[in-house]
Amino acid sequence: MAGKPRLHYFNTRGRMESIRWLLAAAGVEFEEKLIQTPEDLEKLKNDGSLMFQQVPMVEIDGMKLVQSRAILNYIAAKHNLYGKDIKERALIDMYIEGVADLIEMIMYLPMTPRDEKDAKITQIKDRTINRYLPAFEKVLKSHGQDYLVGNKLSRADIHLVELLYYVEEVDPSLLANFPLLKVISFTALRTEGPRLPSWNLIFGLLGPHHSPGLCCPSVSKLARP
Repeated sequence: MAGKPRLHYFNTRGRMESIRWLLAAAGVEFEEKLIQTPEDLEKLKNDGSLMFQQVPMVEIDGMKLVQSRAILNYIAAKHNLYGKDIKERALIDMYIEGVADLIEMIMYLPMTPRDEKDAKITQIKDRTINRYLPAFEKVLKSHGQDYLVGNKLSRADIHLVELLYYVEEVDPSLLANFPLLKVISFTALRTEGPRLPSWNLIFGLLGPHHSPGLCCPSVSKLARP
């Protein structure tokens, strides 16, 4: 029997966070090998574990996978979270790219120079309520289902809920006018199903620092007065 996936990354969310969410939603327990020092990273480079000399890297099923999208694609396909056919996969990919656009803006907020912070927060809020969340709300409204694609849980839903927690850390009021997104965040993904453990188990697998309301404290601290 294959062992638990082992995740190699820094002691931060960053580009490993979506991988953690996807594994947790699939009910897969995993181990984290945190990179604590420059020497830890150098060791991974020197032993040939990092094809492109960078992390994240995930040891899974006898492979050492790098590049976030490749890792996510593999996990989603393995656990039936990537649609039933090529059309559903195209929709899932499209929604994921939209999610990634906004998440990246929020993720880089802590690195924004102090004199540019207010303008960046204003831009994030504008994009959130006028571009990205309306698009996802419209998708859910158009087919009347609780999930984005195929009326079943997919990686698009998981990444969207991850995004909603980031948005909530910036400003909870940004979600006020999107009732269907509240459904997908607080109802659909809490329901136990054949592939989805209870919400408590998801956050149990992610660990205590990934509980609701603790999604991105550094962003929260910057975004609020």
